Amino acid sequence: MTALAVLLFIGSAVFVIAADGLPGFWEHMKSEELQFALRMSLTTATLSSVIVMLLALPTAYALTRTRMPFKGIFSLLIELVLSVPYLLLGLSLLVMFSSPVGKWLKECGFPVVFSPAGIVMAHLLVNLPYAVRLLKTAFETSDRRQEFIAQTLGASPFRSFLTILLPSCRSSIISTLILSWSRGMGEFGATLMLVGVTRMKTETLPGSIYLSISTGNNEAAMSTAMLMLLISGLAMLLVQTAEKSERRKTREVRESQWK
Repeated sequence: MTALAVLLFIGSAVFVIAADGLPGFWEHMKSEELQFALRMSLTTATLSSVIVMLLALPTAYALTRTRMPFKGIFSLLIELVLSVPYLLLGLSLLVMFSSPVGKWLKECGFPVVFSPAGIVMAHLLVNLPYAVRLLKTAFETSDRRQEFIAQTLGASPFRSFLTILLPSCRSSIISTLILSWSRGMGEFGATLMLVGVTRMKTETLPGSIYLSISTGNNEAAMSTAMLMLLISGLAMLLVQTAEKSERRKTREVRESQWK
């Protein structure tokens, strides 16, 4: 009964979005403002996800495979950032980039506050600890025997990282990338605090919903919400496909070992 109640509660929320968003969905998809918000979200989420993975992979490796000093403090810091409100993270970025250093960056041609670059920075701060935690868990649960054997045969730690650890955790890495991208598409709190929501400038899909609700255009808001629901559903489908492929591969390896 409890599971049924939970499913009904979650399903009703999804049903409301679909029921209210579908009638005017295709009409609003032709809107220049919605198309701009979609392009902005896709561009910033994709760019930030690539940067997140480039930073998270070596960080997770350092936390699990090296004798890095203060590892406990770093792990605690990651957990702390994961638990604080995103508005607080956005506020910290706002203070940081409103400082003389931030003003100097603006003079050098890299404005962050109230600019699209700030959206990427907000995504980084929100998603980087999340990606590090997921990859850290994947690396910790991976079989280290193959890495040890490779290194005893002369492989460097970097080579064993590239040829053994990354392929063995491929499914987790793909899932982390997709989830980071999906979270970037839906991020709003830190972005709102750092760059605001300016039409046709820093407007993302969540920002478009916020502006539509603020002006009483509920139909446009629900159509945008429907678009985000479809994007999230596609992302989750890709994650499940990657996980099923990995489970099938693991099962085949185990069956071959028994034979």
